[in-house]
Amino acid sequence: MDRPFARVRISTKITAVYAVILFVVLAFTMGALITGIYYSFYHQAEVAMGVSMRQVTAKLDAGAAFTRDFWKDDPVVPGTVLRVTDITGRIVLENDAHYPALEDIEAGTLARKPFWADPDMDVAIVGNSVIYHATRDVMRDGSIYRVHFLRTITSERQFLLDLQKFLLFLVLAGFLIALAAGAFMSERVLWPIRNMTATAKKIEVEAMSRRLDVPPTRDELHELAVTFNHMLDRLEAGFAQQQRFVSDASHELRTPVTVILGYSDLLARWGQSDASVLQEGIDSIQSEAENMQQLIEKLLFLARADQKRQALHKEPVELHELVEDVMKKMKLVTKQHEVSLLQNDPATIYADPVLIRQMMRIFLENSAKYTPAPGHITAKSERKGDKIVLTLADDGIGIAPEEQKKVFERFYRVDTSRTKAEGTSGTGLGLSIATWIAEQHDIEITMTSALGEGTAIHLAIPVVDGGIF
Repeated sequence: MDRPFARVRISTKITAVYAVILFVVLAFTMGALITGIYYSFYHQAEVAMGVSMRQVTAKLDAGAAFTRDFWKDDPVVPGTVLRVTDITGRIVLENDAHYPALEDIEAGTLARKPFWADPDMDVAIVGNSVIYHATRDVMRDGSIYRVHFLRTITSERQFLLDLQKFLLFLVLAGFLIALAAGAFMSERVLWPIRNMTATAKKIEVEAMSRRLDVPPTRDELHELAVTFNHMLDRLEAGFAQQQRFVSDASHELRTPVTVILGYSDLLARWGQSDASVLQEGIDSIQSEAENMQQLIEKLLFLARADQKRQALHKEPVELHELVEDVMKKMKLVTKQHEVSLLQNDPATIYADPVLIRQMMRIFLENSAKYTPAPGHITAKSERKGDKIVLTLADDGIGIAPEEQKKVFERFYRVDTSRTKAEGTSGTGLGLSIATWIAEQHDIEITMTSALGEGTAIHLAIPVVDGGIF
C-alpha cells in the first residue's frame, strides 16, 4: 500500500514544503509584530498607571483631603485621569472633566481581557479608545470614597484592527506568491532531472550508445550526469563483452558438437561393419568431448569469478617447493621440449596453492603449445625485496607488440590461422583465468615477447616473511 503523497512529484513536494515554511515564518512574524505593538501600548499605560497609583496612595496615606490642594506636586502622571466618587457615585474630585463617563467605561469593560493586559486592571473599550481602569476605596471623615484611575491605552483601535487585517493579507499574498514562485523555480531546477529520466527511459540494451546531456554548471546535477554516463559506459562495455563472450562460447561449442554429431552419424552408417571407422569415430568423439569438457570447466570458472563465487583458500605456501613440483611434472608430460628450472630462490607467499599451481600450468601449457619442437621452456624465481619474481619463458613463435595486451582477453588467440595450420588449438580462456588468479593474489603480470623470439611471462608475487599468519 502506497504511503500518502508517495506518487506526488518532487517539485510539488518541495513547493509545498517551502510555501508552508514561509507561511509559518510570516504568520509567526505577524503575530510577534502585533503582539509587540499591543504589548508596547499596554505596557506604557501600565507603567503610568502604576506610578500614579503609588503616588496617589502615598498622598492619601499622608492624610491629603480631596480639595484643590490635592493636585499640588502632580500626584498623577500626565495622561492619567483621576476621579474620586462618594458612596452615591457623585464625582467629588477629578482632573479631566471631558474624559468618558464612568458609566460608559463600566459598560465597555471587557469580560475577558487580552493576555498581555495587567491582571489587576480592567480593560474597557469606549468608542475608538481602549482604556485601563483601576479603583481603590479609601475612608475620609467617616465616609467611603472610591478613587478611579483611568488611562487611555490607545485611541487608534480601528487603526490597529486595520493593520492586523493588512498584515494578514500580506501573509496570505506572500504565501500565494511563494507557492507560485516555488512551483516555477522547482520546475526549472528539476527540469534537468526530468530530462535525464526521459533519456534514461530511452536507453535499452539494444541501444546503449545514448548518453545524458551534461549540464554546463559544476553542481550536483553535473556530477550525477557524469557519474551516470560513466556507469553507462561500463554497462555498455559489459554487455558488449557478455555478447562477445556468449557468441565466442557458442562458436567454440558448435565445433565439437558438430564433430560429435558427424562421427555419430558415421558410426550409425558404417561403424558396425568397419572396425577402422568405428575406432576413428570413437577416438574423435572422445577427443572432442574432452575439449568440450575443458571449455565448459573454464567457462564455469570464469562465471563463478565474475559472480564473486569462486572460492579462495589462502594459506602460507613455500613457493620454491611449488615451482619445483610443477616443473618436475611438466618435464614428464612434455617430451618434445626441453624443460629447465634455472633458479629457484626460497620464498613464502600467502596464497591458494591450487590456484597458483593452475596459473603456472596455464602459462607453461601455452609455452608448450606455441613453441615448435624442439624448443626450450624455462622457469626462474628470483627474490627482489618484498617480492619474488617468477619468470616463465620459451623460445616459441612469440607475440606481436600490438597483440600483447589482447592475449589476456577472453577467447582471444594469437594468429588463429597460423596456429591452426601448425596443429595447435585452444579456447582462448586460459590467460583470462590466469589474470583473475593473479588479481586475487596481488600478483603483477608483465610480458616481454617478440615474433620468432619467444615469450617471457614475469609474475611479481608478494612475499610473506616468516610464512605464518
